[in-house]
Amino acid sequence: MEQKLRRDRNMGANLKRLRENKGLSQEKLCVLLQLRSCDVMRSTYAKYESCELNIPISVIVALKQIYNCTYDEFFQGLE
Repeated sequence: MEQKLRRDRNMGANLKRLRENKGLSQEKLCVLLQLRSCDVMRSTYAKYESCELNIPISVIVALKQIYNCTYDEFFQGLE
């Protein structure tokens, strides 16, 4: 039986906040992710921010490198 993770609305808001704080568009961010071997299209990334899709761990790791931030910043406000 496949287990689905519950989508948390704060995660999407955190992703958007981190991206905007870095001054990146979704398109530019996806280019940076692709340079780190994460094949993420802008439409897919938009779904991460709107909480329509769960974000893969590999993408979170790549974003941490791009943003040079802590994991706590990704999960701020999540309980």
